[in-house]
Amino acid sequence: MTASATIRIPEADAGRATAGVAQDAAPVARKRHINWALKAALPIAAVLLNGLLLFILVSLSLAAGERHVVITVATAGAFLICAAVIMVLAVSVRRPMMELQEKIARVTLGDMEASVSFADRNDEIGDLGRDFNDMVAQLKASREEIQRLHQTQMSRAEHFATLGELAAGLAHEIRNPLAGIAGVIEIVSRDLPPGSPARAVIKDAKEEAVQINRILTDLLETARPKPPQFQVKDIGSTAEHAVLFARQQAITKRIMIELDKDEDIPPFDHDPNQINQVLLNLLLNAIQAMDNPGTIYVTLRRDKDAALITVADQGKGIAPETLPNIFRPFFTTKGHGTGLGLSLARRIVESHRGTISVRSEVGKGTQFVIRLPIARNQAS
Repeated sequence: MTASATIRIPEADAGRATAGVAQDAAPVARKRHINWALKAALPIAAVLLNGLLLFILVSLSLAAGERHVVITVATAGAFLICAAVIMVLAVSVRRPMMELQEKIARVTLGDMEASVSFADRNDEIGDLGRDFNDMVAQLKASREEIQRLHQTQMSRAEHFATLGELAAGLAHEIRNPLAGIAGVIEIVSRDLPPGSPARAVIKDAKEEAVQINRILTDLLETARPKPPQFQVKDIGSTAEHAVLFARQQAITKRIMIELDKDEDIPPFDHDPNQINQVLLNLLLNAIQAMDNPGTIYVTLRRDKDAALITVADQGKGIAPETLPNIFRPFFTTKGHGTGLGLSLARRIVESHRGTISVRSEVGKGTQFVIRLPIARNQAS
């Protein structure tokens, strides 16, 4: 079973955009056309004229006076028939079309209460009216749903902003005494005899202190993200630095990390520290996902005006129902960790005006693809 997801953040507010279109839309400019009555009358008149000429030819055998009377009556009848047909068309076709045009203009300006009155007719014009009314009703429902979702997202954003400030304050207050605790543990470990059984406890305490500090660091970066410090650097060197560090973590699990990069990727604007953080997070996740020895492949390719960085592992894979949630803050399927790593990675990539996508197949592995624009000024 294969699943994939691409992460992007919308730049525009759907609710405001809908309201803005409704308020600022100008009347629709239409081309001038030949009057419909003239277009309808011309073929009718042509048929009647041909019939009148044929009638004149047939009436040549009549006397002159009778012939003039017959031709006059026939001509008047032809004009009456043409006028009657035009009037019928005006009532049955022109009025509904004019009303439909007016209602469409109202809908264009944002009036979702518009509806046509000829929808109860039992003909094709009535079908058109019913379809129009149904379409407007669906647009109204969609617009209300967009507005509701917008309000929900705004409320959630305010809620998360408040929680972020609270978390940042707590993280700052915890880190200060944590630094003191870590210092005391280091001093105590120096005074212990080499064979003391307490050394194992001290080692565990150090590791837990480091883990708490890492969690607090992730929490602070989530609550108060730092803007990237762009520098023109070689993306290959940035990737090599992350791979070098990750290899130290992979040795104990007999996992190889292979780096394959194109040499034609020019140096471009990016924050080496932040991109290194993203790649290292993906590599460490890949290492943790692999229970058996294997290989993690890191590739760098150029795709026109962008650099593509791929991190592919041979691990357990991610279930399709879990895949859409992996970039959500605090979401994790591990027994440990904060669930902030991929959320931070996505935020960093998007601050570089890039995208991050993922494909995964259960039992075969996961592949992350990062796309970074090479020409940042052009992309912005």
